[in-house]
Amino acid sequence: MKITLNNRTETFDCPSMTMGELMKIKNFTYKKIIVKHNNKIVEPHEYDSTIIKENDIVVVLHLLAGG
Repeated sequence: MKITLNNRTETFDCPSMTMGELMKIKNFTYKKIIVKHNNKIVEPHEYDSTIIKENDIVVVLHLLAGG
């Protein structure tokens, strides 16, 4: 399966996966993140029910604070 993750093409050896599985595979463990799947914001409680398929677009943004 090929998807676009943060504007880069990524290939995985499965026909689909959940957002939660993707987060674990890519080790996205930031405390404050925004996740979008095909331009729709995905809340953390929806990760395990959101299915990612071929050609989907996923954006994971890590929020930073500074001063």
